[in-house]
Amino acid sequence: MADPKGFLKVTERELPKRRPVPVRIMDWKEVYEQGDSAQLRRQAGRCMDCGIPFCHQGCPLGNLIPEWNDLMWRGEGRAAIERLHATNNFPEFTGRLCPAPCESSCVLGINQPAVTIKQVEVSIIDQAFGSGWVQPQPPGRLTGKTVAVVGSGPAGLAAAQQLTRAGHTVAVYERDDRIGGLLRYGIPDFKMEKKHLEQRLAQMTAEGTRFRAGVEIGVDLSWDELRRRYDAVVVATGALVPRDLPIPGRDLPGVHFAMEYLTQSNRVIAGDDVFDQISAEGKHVVVLGGGDTGADCIGTAHRQGALSVTNLAIGKQPSATRSADQPWPVHPNVFEVQSAHEEGGQRQYLASTVEFLANDVGEVRAIRVAETEYLDGRRVPKAGTEREIPADLVLLALGFTGPETEAATDQLGLRPTERGNFAREADYATEEPGVFVAGDAGRGQSLIVWAIAEGRAAAASVDRYLEGETQLPSPIPATARAFAV
Repeated sequence: MADPKGFLKVTERELPKRRPVPVRIMDWKEVYEQGDSAQLRRQAGRCMDCGIPFCHQGCPLGNLIPEWNDLMWRGEGRAAIERLHATNNFPEFTGRLCPAPCESSCVLGINQPAVTIKQVEVSIIDQAFGSGWVQPQPPGRLTGKTVAVVGSGPAGLAAAQQLTRAGHTVAVYERDDRIGGLLRYGIPDFKMEKKHLEQRLAQMTAEGTRFRAGVEIGVDLSWDELRRRYDAVVVATGALVPRDLPIPGRDLPGVHFAMEYLTQSNRVIAGDDVFDQISAEGKHVVVLGGGDTGADCIGTAHRQGALSVTNLAIGKQPSATRSADQPWPVHPNVFEVQSAHEEGGQRQYLASTVEFLANDVGEVRAIRVAETEYLDGRRVPKAGTEREIPADLVLLALGFTGPETEAATDQLGLRPTERGNFAREADYATEEPGVFVAGDAGRGQSLIVWAIAEGRAAAASVDRYLEGETQLPSPIPATARAFAV
């Protein structure tokens, strides 16, 4: 512990400033200004090095948080990134995108604002890349075994990097034209610029991982043929089936799923020409859904020049502080103001969408909403409270129901669960020998930190299947995975 009195001397939680709203909505760069190294050291020094660090319990990866906080406080950045990489393949992703359940579990958070763990994490990896400390780690020997990873999101990339470093020949298949999954086409650049993805992919390529973009397994290459070509297969396709809202007017032009909208925006930012792009420019935009995807849509709409942005959530507004039924150290559901919410628009809660209304040419012009009431545990529109909200563009950001399972089920015999995910055992293996499932494809829509953790754990199981034993770490015990939210 570098400073035994650090948490007593520094009681305030400090984060880098966000760029001014009028400035940042004019571009797609990340919203935060460059951090102050002195501020960072002060915040890292607040870490108490607890006898029982509950931040480990909060992090599915088991990140060695007190260790790299201490090293960062001492100014030993190179040692800090070594400890961080010991448990996390991609801290540049989690440090920007993870909701930080570790901070909710921080012991200091019992009676003070928690340590800024997430900010320390991203500062460590940014310094490491900037200093040239992140180098390829090719295997010392090749096993002669081959592995196909289907899906190039965080779970697939984590599994691929681990298996490549174990000496297997790994090919990552991605149906989109670029590698990255939702990291590429789901996350707006103002949350994570794609240069961070590119520099990690460059490292993986130098290590020997092979990438096959523009190949859809089940269409361009059948699942059973893929299984015959490789000694093992990791299914990491994510949970991309969006939750729909089947109400009158759903088929009107101007009503779209959020990911369709965000993907097109990311393609344009990358320099692609997108025919008939869904754009918020000059429109009244309504975003249904109060989660991260909804916030991504809000920030994107502001940058495209929307006339107005309204965000509707069917449930109650969360409390600003922990509720009694969500005590420390659980990750609470609290009211959050993300960068996109600062940029304008309205947030309305207890709003049930009843109908999409059309204009004279058959396009959406408004939505009819009613106040939400709770009846027998169900959320239903309250009669007599209907009203209209202007809407030229409606974005459905209502979450996801699971992975696309039909092709893998028909061609390879993978079995879906009652919840619609791919069935698997505690070691991530399916009933098909040599086929494993990692990430959202097996657990349903979840956090990026869970995806990376499952990718790492599945890689250890694959290595054991191929070699009879493994030296790869498996961060998630089966019991922890079974009871995790």
